[in-house]
Amino acid sequence: MQIRTRDQHLFGPGPKRILALDGGGVRGILTLQYLKRLEALLRERSGNDPAFRLSHYFDLIGGTSTGSIIATGLALGWSVEKLETLYNELAEQVFQKSIWRHGILQAKFPRTPLMKVLTAQFEDRTLGSEDLQTGLMIMTKRLDTGSPWPLMNNPKGRYFDPVVKRGRTIPNKDFLLREVVRASTAAPHYFNPERLKISSEADGTFMEGAFVDGGVSPHNNPALQLLIMATTEGFGLKWPTGADQLLLVSVGTGAQEIRMSTQEIMDMSSAKVSLQALTSLMNDCDAMNQTILQWMSRSPTVWKIDREIGDLQGDVMGGKELFSYLRYNVVLDREWLQTHLHVDVKASEVKGLQEMDKPKNMSKLALLGATASQVQIKPDHFPVQFDI
Repeated sequence: MQIRTRDQHLFGPGPKRILALDGGGVRGILTLQYLKRLEALLRERSGNDPAFRLSHYFDLIGGTSTGSIIATGLALGWSVEKLETLYNELAEQVFQKSIWRHGILQAKFPRTPLMKVLTAQFEDRTLGSEDLQTGLMIMTKRLDTGSPWPLMNNPKGRYFDPVVKRGRTIPNKDFLLREVVRASTAAPHYFNPERLKISSEADGTFMEGAFVDGGVSPHNNPALQLLIMATTEGFGLKWPTGADQLLLVSVGTGAQEIRMSTQEIMDMSSAKVSLQALTSLMNDCDAMNQTILQWMSRSPTVWKIDREIGDLQGDVMGGKELFSYLRYNVVLDREWLQTHLHVDVKASEVKGLQEMDKPKNMSKLALLGATASQVQIKPDHFPVQFDI
């Protein structure tokens, strides 16, 4: 099997393939079960070469928060098995409870354990590293300006290696992977923001930005952002569109539906109402992304958006399918799990599985992910024109 370089993935001819990975803390272990199934299926489609990796198939891999850790490992050519081992070790080291930290006056978890793991794995590799075998996008947010920052290793990108006349913008290619991944995972309440140097001045001083989890932007599911990056002129790729030209695969970490009584909301403190509103807003962003992506694409994995518009089958924006789209995820709801996966989980356990910082839930999440991947992922979801 011939292994392509980053630039061959990004600028070579032929249909293109994108992999998008959601944020969700330790629930990323669920994502890895889908990826394990994908890796096995695509390896078989590629001639059963044991050296096959998802970086050989996908031309662009992007992730938000926990998804950025997985995306970076995949782009470096790691197997899903290696990532799963790392993930279990990382969760146990990073999400350690402390009697002094409650996420109110200071972040719930310290920075050091996570940076120690990221440094050990990514070392001093940068976003421009030749070790990255395919396109990589890490989604974060610069909170001091309120702007989402999708950081990518595209050498034709405007900020990959910019030339400026005054001062010096630090090129995206020079950002350390461990630092931008840490920025992408800096979920408010759980972790403190990450400082990144943005530019240097003539007097030797630096301008810095305060970065937080990309999930605080509209792109906790980064699929729409990746589609924009792949097809618009501003980002420098301009991949051709069409259901036979572009494949977008999106993998979640488990969705959760909000089901509360009116009185529960009315009895909440102002702080709890604010937190509930933020969670609801993130769900709204996810639903809007899903709506747009299904509306623009050909998809055998459509999800019901709501009771008014259904799953948008038969509705195509402008009458032309711009790409093929696959969305794999579970809903962490007892009734949904029973109906779709024939798995019976107690209501109290389901609520616990929704938590993003509980390593003790990972074995159950992994089991759900493995079950869902066998039910949801079908070989015919991947048209032959996208084979390598």
